Amino acid sequence: MGQAILAGLLSSGIDASQISASTKSAATAERLTDEFGIEVFAHETNSDANGRAVDLADIVIVAVKPAYVVEVLTDISGNLRADALVISVAAGITTQSMEAAVAETVAVIRSMPNTPAIVGRAVTGLANGSRASEHQMSLAQHLFETIGTVLVVDESKIDALSTVSGSGPAYVFFFIEQFTKAAIDMGFSPSDARLLVEQTFAGASELLAASGKEPADLRRQVTSPNGTTMRAVAVFEEANLHKLFADATAAALARAKEIAAGN
Repeated sequence: MGQAILAGLLSSGIDASQISASTKSAATAERLTDEFGIEVFAHETNSDANGRAVDLADIVIVAVKPAYVVEVLTDISGNLRADALVISVAAGITTQSMEAAVAETVAVIRSMPNTPAIVGRAVTGLANGSRASEHQMSLAQHLFETIGTVLVVDESKIDALSTVSGSGPAYVFFFIEQFTKAAIDMGFSPSDARLLVEQTFAGASELLAASGKEPADLRRQVTSPNGTTMRAVAVFEEANLHKLFADATAAALARAKEIAAGN
């Protein structure tokens, strides 16, 4: 995700000389420098890699696993500018927890992008902490608009957002995976099954976006009375997909709350 954001920033016109990063291995640092032209510090060769990366930075993006967010912020707190803006990319870690790890003048914002950021089609949720100004939130919005669409929400909704757009691509990939298996079971080759399913999903999504219509309206256009599609949709309805979606997102939200509680 960090690399997707980095690619978006550079494609928006920001000069590579204005960006620095840190990573664990020297090999990764070298690859990122070669690929993006930015300065990268590696923990493998520099114990103060995080601190070196954020020195003099106006905006600091912390794109690590949730369990390490507060640890990283504590590590770099002495290197942060007094007026720095810190943006996390992690589920479950509250702005209150992050603010407690840095100086009182440092502003904090939570972000929750998703993996389509890699192709510039992310949906990113943003929630500001108690210290972030309107200007800083505007900066964060502009930053994440380089990789897709941005939705500003209250922090109380950011974990719920993560269960929809954050985890959502995995749900879509899972449905495509299962639909492809069903096509193979009907006698199509794996390559033909993949082509049929993936292009059907892609085409349907583009049609939905271009039409401006509700999904239900487009579904009804495809579903002729007493036809084959209606028979298939009836099976989905009998399985109570609405409840399955509700249960799945509730399970993801419960896990986000466990992470926030340190479990």
